[in-house]
Amino acid sequence: MPVGQEVGIAGLLGDRTVLDAPPLFILSMAGREELSALAMECGWKPVAARARSSAENRFLASLSRTALVDVRGMTEDEALDYVRSLTDAVDASNSTMIVTIDAALEAVLLRLVGAGATHFLVGEFTRSQFEAVLVAADRIAQKLLDNLAEQRNRDTLGRGGAMLWRWRRSDRDLAISPPLVRLMGTLAPDFNPYRQGPSALVRMLGRSERRDAVTAIRDLVQGLKPAVFIHSVPGEPGRRLIQHLYPDQAGFSGEVEDFNARRGDGRDRDAMTGLVARRSALSWIGDAIAAGERVTLLMVGISGLNHVNIAFGRHVGDAMINRVASRLTTMMMSVGGRNPLVARIAGAEFLIGIRGDSQMSDKALIDRAGFIAPQILGDIDRPFNTGEHVVRVTARGGIAVSNADDTPEGVLLRTSSALADARRGGAQGGVRVRVAGGESTALHHERIDSDLRLALERDEITILFQPQYTVVGDQMVGVEALVRWRHPVHGEIGAGALFAIAERSDFVVPLSDHIHARALGEVARWPLSLAHLRISLNVTAADMAQPDFVEAVLAQVDRSGIDRRRVTLEITESGLIEQLNEVSHMLTRLRFGGLSVAIDDFGTGYSNLTYLRSLPLDYLKLDGSLVRDVAASPRGRVILRAIIEMARSLDIKVVAEGVETEQQRMLLEGKGCEYFQGFLRSPPISSAALAALVESEAG
Repeated sequence: MPVGQEVGIAGLLGDRTVLDAPPLFILSMAGREELSALAMECGWKPVAARARSSAENRFLASLSRTALVDVRGMTEDEALDYVRSLTDAVDASNSTMIVTIDAALEAVLLRLVGAGATHFLVGEFTRSQFEAVLVAADRIAQKLLDNLAEQRNRDTLGRGGAMLWRWRRSDRDLAISPPLVRLMGTLAPDFNPYRQGPSALVRMLGRSERRDAVTAIRDLVQGLKPAVFIHSVPGEPGRRLIQHLYPDQAGFSGEVEDFNARRGDGRDRDAMTGLVARRSALSWIGDAIAAGERVTLLMVGISGLNHVNIAFGRHVGDAMINRVASRLTTMMMSVGGRNPLVARIAGAEFLIGIRGDSQMSDKALIDRAGFIAPQILGDIDRPFNTGEHVVRVTARGGIAVSNADDTPEGVLLRTSSALADARRGGAQGGVRVRVAGGESTALHHERIDSDLRLALERDEITILFQPQYTVVGDQMVGVEALVRWRHPVHGEIGAGALFAIAERSDFVVPLSDHIHARALGEVARWPLSLAHLRISLNVTAADMAQPDFVEAVLAQVDRSGIDRRRVTLEITESGLIEQLNEVSHMLTRLRFGGLSVAIDDFGTGYSNLTYLRSLPLDYLKLDGSLVRDVAASPRGRVILRAIIEMARSLDIKVVAEGVETEQQRMLLEGKGCEYFQGFLRSPPISSAALAALVESEAG
């Protein structure tokens, strides 16, 4: 056959050079050279190893999505041990495992599947068969990453419990997140991140694991490329952590994933949303009851989804399900207490679970759920923009609490019955509560509504500021003002829950006005070291509906004494859905008055790209879900690049929200994003903490 006539399966993946070929990790005692040569012929870059002892870390460091394990010539037990040496690492990285095996051992294929194998080459195989299995395994691995990456981010990095650290060469400063400080403090009571660098973390590891850590860091620093290693927690040999290392312009950073915690609930997940599925939800309830705790369950049911699927297509309905899952997760992060449960039980039914002390009364438990339920239902009832139409669905809720003699199935059944009662109640159903042995009753929530009106008088509303940085150069250029309600009973309540309560009680405009005045007042009192920072204020649809909105905002800024050019108004998409022409005119007047304007949370649901063309905008703020997708999915990266390029062609600057990993920041830089904010650099902080942060970065 003439040269170039045979394209082969590798051709389907595009032309590759040695430099851009995807890595393939090979673990083989005797066939490394043969398999490596064959892999190179098929367009892969082999990374080969022989010893089981170092296989895990070498596989993770290779960044390969597939492990090829060669057990030809081995006995059954030897083959199983060889495969198991990579099982945890393959599982942790959502990768695939190809096993080459002699035909004589074909009877143990199911045992090898149980040990972690996903694909097989049995007996003698041709180059075409080898290539076909490589391509199949690679595509399955990509699908696993696409489907599970959002879940993984949510479980390990998408909340305040993230374990992160960052090393800056210039000042030899090790910044470390509070959860990791707590973990390290339990391992070494004298641990002090402010005077100890990464070497202190390495010294805590066992001697054999230190070598892997040092090798990974050396590859990171010298090769300026990501690296990975896995290690046990000192003193807890059964618990293991995975360290993901990333270089940046100032130094490098690490993201620490608790592998055991992830595996503990990661095997029974809803494929669409990544939330816990029914079986794991029942286990969560059972564990709490067995521990002597009481559980409050809230089941949320969505009505109207079938009509959405029929009218707009199943893809729109699926997008709405994912959006609801995201809203529930975000809400529970701020008000869910210790280890809350967020699960998808059925197609349009979700389950929220909250643990409580065994001494808590039914009323106290129900009050907690009664505080959360109206906020969740109100958030789901908000309109959803498909790009061409405004879609609305309704939600109902059912609440039940557990008793000491309950079974998980029993309390779940009561919750489901309460939801059924709420649905039968129609528009007046709202939320129903069912206690053991009793009929369901309606939930009343007047108390929390009245508490909100008193919160302003009691000075319970506080303002925090989240810094915004340039993606290139890592310079702090502004902050977003965020609100927290320090409720005397329910604790800290985030902005989403706070505004859901305010909307239900028709208190949005007074609350928003109070927040703007407080934020501008604090900024006006900032020291000179903060005078260069821009301030972003969130504006609601209710604010914009006021007839004198533009004049009132400009007057409020002027009263504060802040230069109008330092102020940006962030408008959520829900405020743009209707009356686009009026909104455009309003934004033009605001910009003419000297303020800047941004669309907030762009990318939630089906964003209408005509906003970018029709509205006079200075900034586009990408929703955190898009930021998570940039590191999780090739499709997400394509969508993000298209949005950024469109925005830049219209002279609109792009700000990414929810950036929590150095990998995300690096990918955003490559796509042309100008600014970012998120836990990677700083959570929302007080004015005093902001001043201290600016001073430390300047020094």
